[in-house]
Amino acid sequence: MLQACIIGVLIGCSQAFLFNLGPTTWNGLKVTWDVNIFSANAFSSLPRTESAAKSAGWTMISDCGAHSSFAGKRYALSGDTAVVLLYDVNGYIAGIQAGISSTLQNGYPHAPMKGHPFVMADGKQFITAYFVDPSTICSKGRTSSMFSSQGTGTDLFIQNGTSPSQVLKIPSQETGVQNTKWVKGHCFPSMGMHYWYNIRKDMSCDDFYPVFLLYNGGKLNAFGWAFNADLSSSRFEHPPQSVIGAFLNPVPDCLSKQGRLSTMHIYLTSQPELDTC
Repeated sequence: MLQACIIGVLIGCSQAFLFNLGPTTWNGLKVTWDVNIFSANAFSSLPRTESAAKSAGWTMISDCGAHSSFAGKRYALSGDTAVVLLYDVNGYIAGIQAGISSTLQNGYPHAPMKGHPFVMADGKQFITAYFVDPSTICSKGRTSSMFSSQGTGTDLFIQNGTSPSQVLKIPSQETGVQNTKWVKGHCFPSMGMHYWYNIRKDMSCDDFYPVFLLYNGGKLNAFGWAFNADLSSSRFEHPPQSVIGAFLNPVPDCLSKQGRLSTMHIYLTSQPELDTC
């Protein structure tokens, strides 16, 4: 049933939005794809200022400088660390994290991913992305005029070590991904053109890098997490094995043995449902 629905989305979105590539600036922040766009969890908007987060019931779990491993004021909603928002010293959005249990039954994250990109803190394993240069987040931050003109951020940085200074800067243009280890996957309307890091058909899933990139109109405007674990937060998506080939090329053989996967699409624009790659 889900596979049929996804195929329907592919056809429907392709026809409905054929001539609309959607916004090209980072003017929003949303998470979680769902085949039912009217679902309460689908394309959920997140607060891009600290004041809006507080008003919506988000609470601080650590302040700027409290953790040498991360940059920013860290906020979670109702204790759910599937989404942790990072704000700069002036209260403007600066990044996002996902924190998962360090004692999952299948041992995830596996040894090659510990310390890069997963970092242990507060008894959980965190993966972190920044939307601005991490060195500025707890020092000077952004001004209101900068936030007004730049939106959600200026660049995407994936933390790839135990310090926020250790990052992978992601190319903002799809052409910049060429001649890197990012491997082109497939286009999926309402997501984008997927890229996966160094995937191979015969790879070990212990080495499966849990980040994917999404380009639309040749520009980076979304990305996401992909975890080899069954995680319970409603923020996560759980694609069945039968549809994984719609996103990856090649599909690593080992994924068929991983059980239920948990993914999360993270959108940097206000209308991701208009994305057609």
